[in-house]
Amino acid sequence: MSRLALVRYGAIPEVARFDIATEAPLVRGDAVVVRTHRGVQLGTYLEELTVVSSPSRVLPAGRGDDVTAGGEVVDEGHPSTQVLRPATPEDVELRRTLQSSCESDFAEWVERIRRWNLKLELIDLERTLDDEKLILYVLNERGPECTKLAIQAAAAGLGIIEVQPVGLEGLLKVESGGGCGSGGCGSGGCHS
Repeated sequence: MSRLALVRYGAIPEVARFDIATEAPLVRGDAVVVRTHRGVQLGTYLEELTVVSSPSRVLPAGRGDDVTAGGEVVDEGHPSTQVLRPATPEDVELRRTLQSSCESDFAEWVERIRRWNLKLELIDLERTLDDEKLILYVLNERGPECTKLAIQAAAAGLGIIEVQPVGLEGLLKVESGGGCGSGGCGSGGCHS
């Protein structure tokens, strides 16, 4: 049976279940390096979960009552979402450096969006910890404007970009099926 944990991650925070791929002891509040659907990111460890009798029932570790955490089916053994290890001071410093870079680049991205005549409002930028991907958080519905932004960024040679729409309730989830431009982008946002 795999060990599962709840981890909060992202500039616009998400909480998700992750396989624990480290033997290192973890306590609530620890900074951890996680592999997410977006790539390698820094997160905050919240708690370990225990799968009880069926994958759809999970309990916080050490709980014996009949409470479920979220009531959703747990994807056991899902290698794309893992707690890789506790974060080192170097990881935390790298995240600060990447965050500072994003803050410096924010105005330039707002100008690009204006110049490309996109009806999007940029609210935040985030780089993955491995600096492989830039995530653009936009206040907008998922749809053609997000796709256009990803395409324009790719055409401009600006690297791997993920556009993540955000609504009043938080991050807009991807619906199964469809691709960029059809109302959903199968992996958390529109990619270039």
